[in-house]
Amino acid sequence: MEMGARILAAFLLSQVFCAGAQEEGEIDCTPGFQVKEYQVQYNGGFPAGEPLLQVAFNDCKGNQDVQFEVSHPDFVVDEEGRLSPRRDVIDSGTVMFIHGQSIHSDDMAQVDILGAPPRSPQTLREILGLGQIPYRQRRSLLVPPMFVPENQRPPFPRSIGKSHVISADMEENHVFHLTGKGADQDPKGVFRINRLTGEVAVQRPLDREAIAMYYLQVSTTDLSGKVVEGPVALEVSVIDQNDNRPIFQESRYAGEVLEGSPTGTTVMTMTAYDADDPNTENAVLRYHISKQSPSKPSPNMFYIDPEKGDIVTVISSSLLDRETLPTTQYELEIVAKDMAGSDVGLTGTATATITITDKNDHAPEFTHSLFQATVDEGSTGVIVNLTVDDRDDPATGAWRAVYSIINGNVGQSFEVHTNPDNNEGMLSVVKPLDYENTAYHTLLIKVENEDPLVPDVGYGPSSTATVHVTVLDVNEGPMFFPDPMVVTKRENVPVGSFVATLNATDPDILQTQSIRFALLKDPAGWLTVNPVKGTVNTTAILDRESPFVRNNMYSAVFMATDNGSPPATGTGTLVITLEDDNDNAPYVSPSVARVCEDAKDLNVVVLGGQDKDIYPNAEPFSIELGKQPGLEKTWKVSRINNTHAQVTLLHNLKRANYNLPLLVTDSGVPQLSNSTEIKVQVCTCKKNKMDCNSAWLVRSSMPLCLGLALLSILCL
Repeated sequence: MEMGARILAAFLLSQVFCAGAQEEGEIDCTPGFQVKEYQVQYNGGFPAGEPLLQVAFNDCKGNQDVQFEVSHPDFVVDEEGRLSPRRDVIDSGTVMFIHGQSIHSDDMAQVDILGAPPRSPQTLREILGLGQIPYRQRRSLLVPPMFVPENQRPPFPRSIGKSHVISADMEENHVFHLTGKGADQDPKGVFRINRLTGEVAVQRPLDREAIAMYYLQVSTTDLSGKVVEGPVALEVSVIDQNDNRPIFQESRYAGEVLEGSPTGTTVMTMTAYDADDPNTENAVLRYHISKQSPSKPSPNMFYIDPEKGDIVTVISSSLLDRETLPTTQYELEIVAKDMAGSDVGLTGTATATITITDKNDHAPEFTHSLFQATVDEGSTGVIVNLTVDDRDDPATGAWRAVYSIINGNVGQSFEVHTNPDNNEGMLSVVKPLDYENTAYHTLLIKVENEDPLVPDVGYGPSSTATVHVTVLDVNEGPMFFPDPMVVTKRENVPVGSFVATLNATDPDILQTQSIRFALLKDPAGWLTVNPVKGTVNTTAILDRESPFVRNNMYSAVFMATDNGSPPATGTGTLVITLEDDNDNAPYVSPSVARVCEDAKDLNVVVLGGQDKDIYPNAEPFSIELGKQPGLEKTWKVSRINNTHAQVTLLHNLKRANYNLPLLVTDSGVPQLSNSTEIKVQVCTCKKNKMDCNSAWLVRSSMPLCLGLALLSILCL
């Protein structure tokens, strides 16, 4: 049964043959039997081992590993293509089928035996040993798969196979029809079928990369158009030709490998694509390096796996030294060839750029073991640039330098930083140096890389350097001590009173210099200074309540100048804390109060005492009615606390404005009093609204009014 299935499949494939007979001068090759039908004469039997005929089979690829099978078990086709019986055969039958197969072709040929008696059974199904053919829809219509090479040349049409009617009872007046994409559907007219013979032909060149398989249907009708058999599926496979070159997705690829990498290190992978049939050698690619640039130190520094496309290093790790190679970039021309790299294969190329990357295998080294620097005392900033050499790749952590002061920076007066532009070390003074204290400094500087060194490399003596710093003497200005100077004085001291003696010294102790004093800033103009002795005296009354005094303190700035060349100056501040005198009388607020004429609450206002002086020359305050007689019958002043008092009416007053005399006294020694008054407006109040506009009459107490009237009479 298995043998029969293979023979049947081969029979179907046997319908694929060269598109038309090989025209003279044509160079196309159609895989399979070049002759599809053979004839031998039956003369009573066939002796064992005697060749009957020579079959013509060509798979167009050299006929490697071609195998043949014969439908009659007593016949065999040898490697030379000769058909012969295994033993003496009498019952050969009238027909045999030969199945030829290789990896590139699968085809069938028919051998007719003329004059031979029929073998039983004689139907095709029985010859093949099958109960039924499983993949045809009707028993009487046989449609084998067909094969067409792509890119065929004219003339067209070319026959590619034939549909068969194998039923004995099939009428002769049948008509074949071909439908589907490639026949009556787009792309239309690619294939056609002979309506009478069932022969299928291709009408133009095909492109497998556009359409690899056509799915058609074959059916038969009678002359009236009635379907007799079908439709039966017809598969037309387009046989691939090597018409596509390998293509790399990019024209240039980039990879990198660390210097010192061991031989065999994978750098990158190059992969090309071939549009041909991946199941054939047309798309089997092989890679090789055709050129390396530059070619030194070896023209074969890299190798590419011919099948995988992996590029690996071949050069030894010791020679893969970025600092000794002629360049840090190598360009490889990579060639991909199909047909498994055979001479007839098509090629595609791309360029691989490989960068040799750096590792920190070189320690930075100072260009000098000793650097010199000078700096003026009292100044700050960069005093010297420290230069280093590093053979590693610039702008990487293996090249960038990190500096540190490992000795000599006792007062932390120095700092060193890396200049990002040139990798130099910038040594700076961050705390002013004093020539009189130390005129010379010796620093030990170390340089390292941001990245750690590789294990077999270390920092040597050249990674440290000595810096000698010479401090230059500068004429420094005098310095006040203390600064600020704070003294305490009572305000209102007489003009010319002594305040303080300024103290200034010259830090240039190795020089003999004199100092003169001057007043630089005196906001209130209260002071004067002796230029030689530095004594400060008053030129005006000191007033603690002056706007120039803040928090009881008055500040003045003085200048001291030496006689150096050139002269130098220094400044100092004198702060005078002023003690208070009771020289300001107290007063009250607010100065105006309002009350309704029909008010039930006769409390008029709460008065607060205030004083420009401070304790003990201010509160507690005494707030009471003035000394005018009769006030106590209408008004009352009640003490609330040390600073406030309540003013109350003893009875309602008519609408008018009243001036209430008051006497305010502080607690200083001696006490100061202030006779003052407040204005009380008695207003009309309706619906929570107060109308004070009509209070035009200003009234005082009745006795005061009578006294004023009497005074006016006496003056007449």
